Amino acid sequence: MAPISVKGILPSIPKEFIEYIALNEEAIELANSYIKEGIVSRSYFIDARHIALATIARVSLLVSWNFKHMVNIRLIHAYNSVNLKLGYPLLEIRSPWEVIE
Repeated sequence: MAPISVKGILPSIPKEFIEYIALNEEAIELANSYIKEGIVSRSYFIDARHIALATIARVSLLVSWNFKHMVNIRLIHAYNSVNLKLGYPLLEIRSPWEVIE
């Protein structure tokens, strides 16, 4: 969960820099693949779906405060292993501290 001070930043981001990605069947299938591979449990499907959406949209970098299910080197490798096996690109996942100057 992001600190309150971080949550307050979102409204200040210009709308032209925000892109919303619609959930689709491809993302659901990829998220289910992460769960099937044991990367995260079904109870964390929302986190798996988040990674899947970013992967399918080919985002250049996913920044997250979720250190338990996303910004975790073991899990990053596991997500990317599934991505490569299924023909998707690698996904860079980093903490905000790694991208803020």
